[in-house]
Amino acid sequence: MNYNWNWMVFWEMAPDGVHTYMGTLIQGLYWTVGVSIVAWCIALLVGGIVGVLGTTGNAWVERFCAGYVELFRNVPLLVQMFLWYFVFPEVVPARLGEFIKTADPAWSTFWTAAVCLGLFTSSRIAVQIQAGIRALPAGQPMAATALGLTRRQVYRYVLLPLTVRMILPPMASEALNLIKNSSVAFTIGLLEITGAARSMQEFTFQIFESFAAATVLYVAINIVVVLLMRYLEKRLSVPGFIGQPR
Repeated sequence: MNYNWNWMVFWEMAPDGVHTYMGTLIQGLYWTVGVSIVAWCIALLVGGIVGVLGTTGNAWVERFCAGYVELFRNVPLLVQMFLWYFVFPEVVPARLGEFIKTADPAWSTFWTAAVCLGLFTSSRIAVQIQAGIRALPAGQPMAATALGLTRRQVYRYVLLPLTVRMILPPMASEALNLIKNSSVAFTIGLLEITGAARSMQEFTFQIFESFAAATVLYVAINIVVVLLMRYLEKRLSVPGFIGQPR
């Protein structure tokens, strides 16, 4: 079987009659970056709250946080994506459900994917924050309390600043995983990078060219994230406490 290579296919007009296939891939890049940024913000906010509350010492609060983590971490991402897109509009109040279902399809799938990815990732970030706080020497919060700091001030000025510095490397991995997990959003109709490559492949039958371009785009995004996280590690490292990143 001889494969008909055609790298000029990127400059052919896509079925929408507006963009070339290269333009469609670039549009997919925008959707991927956008949904990843929104999902990352949700993950940091929710994961930070759950992670901190999970170390407060209150048994009921810690059980709730543990249940949250187990729920979102153990249910497959694809199942969660379908639940948010197909089931959630049916169980919320009718007006809200109708609004979600009748909204602009592109933005409806965008926000659904962002919320799903954000909550899924937040469970993993919560575990990392809890592990980081518990890994700190017990004498630090005790010393801060002895100096007259309140519990909130101990977290704000002592525990969280050091914890964030310690967990930056695994957080970088989570950011990369989030970008890759965004490809699941094409199953609900979001035309991100994978969806755009899949669409191009179906119309042109140029499989290798389509997914080679998608690979290059994913690698480019991830390189930017890695460089940014390395920069943050160097800027936020504490000499003598947390080693300088190489």
